[in-house]
Amino acid sequence: MIKSDADLPVETVETPAAEFFSDPEKAVDRLCELYMSATGFLTAKFGAALAGATPTARYRAFYPEIRLTTTTFAQVDSRLSFGHVASPGTYSATITRPDLYRSYLKQQIRLLIEHHGVEVKIGASDTPMPVHFAAAADPELTVPQDGAMSFTLRDVFDVPDLSTTNDDIVNGHSMTHPDGSNHLSGFTAQRIDYSLARLAHYTATDPEHFQNHVLFTNYQFYVEEFEGYARQMLADPDSGYTAFVSTGNHVLTDHDGPIPVTEKMPQMPTYHLKKADGSGITLVNIGVGPSNAKTATDHIAVLRPHAWLMVGHCAGLRNSQSLGDFVLAHAYLREDHVLDDDLPVWVPIPALAEVQIALEDAVEEVTELEGYDLKRIMRTGTVATIDNRNWELRDQSGPVHRLSQSRAIALDMESATIAANGFRFRVPYGTLLCVSDKPLHGELKLPGMASEFYKTQVARHLLIGIRAMERLSEMPLERLHSRKLRSFEETAFL
Repeated sequence: MIKSDADLPVETVETPAAEFFSDPEKAVDRLCELYMSATGFLTAKFGAALAGATPTARYRAFYPEIRLTTTTFAQVDSRLSFGHVASPGTYSATITRPDLYRSYLKQQIRLLIEHHGVEVKIGASDTPMPVHFAAAADPELTVPQDGAMSFTLRDVFDVPDLSTTNDDIVNGHSMTHPDGSNHLSGFTAQRIDYSLARLAHYTATDPEHFQNHVLFTNYQFYVEEFEGYARQMLADPDSGYTAFVSTGNHVLTDHDGPIPVTEKMPQMPTYHLKKADGSGITLVNIGVGPSNAKTATDHIAVLRPHAWLMVGHCAGLRNSQSLGDFVLAHAYLREDHVLDDDLPVWVPIPALAEVQIALEDAVEEVTELEGYDLKRIMRTGTVATIDNRNWELRDQSGPVHRLSQSRAIALDMESATIAANGFRFRVPYGTLLCVSDKPLHGELKLPGMASEFYKTQVARHLLIGIRAMERLSEMPLERLHSRKLRSFEETAFL
């Protein structure tokens, strides 16, 4: 037995005093140093406790933080939507996994220093690091369930606190930290650590494999086509792609190499066509439904991707549409409900011009149609997203009337959720769907018809999504990250 929590002395790791930096590279080096010191201390103490050593103290380490203070209203380029704070004050953010976010942190710190002409202060925060998240950095450590150890875990180590692991910042409910400083980032370190752990669980791939451009789909057929495309790119030394990663973190660098079969597929199988600078493409098969769409985007958002697109199937609502036609969403009717508490339905979800143009240009390139001829196979309009897969079986007078009033041209179960969460998390978003059935006009999705549809349309649809992403990857960040996604009092970090 050990002493009660109240009787235990607190033992922590020694850290250097907070220091000011004008060099982003050195600032991130210090963040890495502080993070490794904290996780090393906690994992060493936790490993010893698992091996049977009786804890003699309460072991505690703290996340590193970035802090910035400015006393003037900086005159920054008004075209920029990030990289600066709106008014004088002190701003701070707790940081986790600076090794994973190294390029991102260097970019954000450099912009702050350039725009405000002040140094950033790097030191240890007063936010304890939960042992679960520290242990995640050591593959040999696993946190047992409560009661499996000879001591009560929370008496000896800090554990995750869901009261502080939330989306209050991005939802606009929290303007300042408890110490009075303003938010520098939309996510706290605990919120990021929570999502990184969830991502590994749901996708069966490590977060470091995720690329900056994410495609969501709701069918396995797209995964098979994505693998084929990846092999073509790996065979081309000029493609810029360096590896293909499948579930289970299997890395393929040879286009003829084997990909082992994953025995236990995750809930959301994920695949990554990588570039050395992270500008490649990640494909996530989220399955069917708005709940899955929210779960995936809730966690991928902490990686700060530059864009995500939905390339899935939909029901065409107009008799003039044909199976295989494309739908480019420029508005969303949200009847999915999963985000109602986070983002009220009265909040408009605007179309983003840069994404819309990239998608339309990609359709033109792949189909070799343009201008008025493109209208034969693609409609632009409102996409309705619902939470009832079998909505056709209900009394249609109500749903059909609402769909008609909204001028919706297509209906699915994921697109509005993904777009709304992109808006909420400040991630550029878009939707290009493919009509796979027309239930209002007697063309139901039946096995024979579906097989022919999938065989002819999936490859072309996926290629359009890839081409759109490649266009977006060539666009400067200050153009892609629209001011439409930023609020009145916005965080400086992208």
